[in-house]
Amino acid sequence: MDYPAGRQDLITHARKNDAPETVIAALERFEEKDYRSAADVSTEFGKVR
Repeated sequence: MDYPAGRQDLITHARKNDAPETVIAALERFEEKDYRSAADVSTEFGKVR
């Protein structure tokens, strides 16, 4: 995954890599902003789960 990445970039990347639907659903609840690292994404997962 290349950063920075927006919510839709994360969803597209997850779908291309056959992520489980539960992961896609969580990504769809992410705030619409630029995520600058995997740590940013991890923090956001903690908020939406």
